[in-house]
Amino acid sequence: MSTSTLPKIHDTAKDFMPINGTDYLELYVSNSKQAAHFYKTAFGFQSLAYAGLETGLKDRESYVVIQDKIRLVLTSPLKSGTDIGRHIDQHGDGVKVVALWVDDAAYAYNAAVERGAKSYMEPKTEEDKTGKIVRSGIYTYGETVHIFVERKDYNGIFMPGFRKWETPDYSPSSTGLKYVDHMVGNVGWNRMNEWVNFYENVMGFTQILSFDDKDISTDYTALMSKVMSNGNGRIKFPINEPAEGKKKSQVEEYLDFYEGEGVQHIAVATDNIIQTVKNLKSRGVEFLKVPDTYYDVVLDRVGKIDEDIAPLKELGILVDRDDEGYLLQIFTRPVEPRPTMFFEIIQRKGAQSFGKGNFKALFEAIEREQELRGTLH
Repeated sequence: MSTSTLPKIHDTAKDFMPINGTDYLELYVSNSKQAAHFYKTAFGFQSLAYAGLETGLKDRESYVVIQDKIRLVLTSPLKSGTDIGRHIDQHGDGVKVVALWVDDAAYAYNAAVERGAKSYMEPKTEEDKTGKIVRSGIYTYGETVHIFVERKDYNGIFMPGFRKWETPDYSPSSTGLKYVDHMVGNVGWNRMNEWVNFYENVMGFTQILSFDDKDISTDYTALMSKVMSNGNGRIKFPINEPAEGKKKSQVEEYLDFYEGEGVQHIAVATDNIIQTVKNLKSRGVEFLKVPDTYYDVVLDRVGKIDEDIAPLKELGILVDRDDEGYLLQIFTRPVEPRPTMFFEIIQRKGAQSFGKGNFKALFEAIEREQELRGTLH
């Protein structure tokens, strides 16, 4: 789809399930304490909340870290034979919950279930001395779930059952990450339209972009993608499926190693991508690198931009333009042992798209990584 036909996000008056934003992302990880320190040290998150043995939980512990509007909940089992442990055993560390902030969690749940969603958690009120939260949940692709979170009557640190977690002797500074821009799901062969229909019919989202294997391909690999957005545009979920290519695509590699469908990457926004990437690199975050030749022609393709090309080239930041403006983006290498989940850092200067002009260079960079892993065949 050309950017010139980029549709506007639909009228919020017709939005039967208003969503205020991303509330939190919960990752099931094999060592939540170490993961929390990784996200603090490498990505600049701050300590926020904790739940575990000290708060009365017997089967799991969770650490919550925060940076601006981004909250990550990192959860591990405390004994064998748990659903969390089975999830980690099958999928490795990864996103289990994409929690959505709503005004009415019971209404959101009922609206979704009436339209065909599979229930994960019926509406439940959780209370402590600082107020109450209502949560409910539905399944989406794979074992991933959406939990609807209603907070209007809560003034606590995170939610009931958690206590404040402080590390006063170690509080690394922010790296400038602001909020979740979008989250990409990888689904199986010929399953993309099924999940596009789910977000459209069950949750009232609209398709705002689509890319086929002509848009997203190299000499070896290909995939297809459609981007779903809620009414106010705060929630955007690109859905990827594999397409036929000469060799195994990144989506196939993900599905093989994650052993199912799931969240492939989390895109987080910044107001100053050059400074943010410098900060992240200085803390050990590793990024994909495109060839220097990419920068020989990038300005011919995207036109004038505010930034000097030299630091972009030095850091490996990509640039693309649509009718609304341009964007700057860069992708980390996988942050888990399996080649599954990674992060995108994005700065939007008006652009509402997703970097279509960078797909070929990006995929070739991913293929070089796949070749090193021995999975490009």
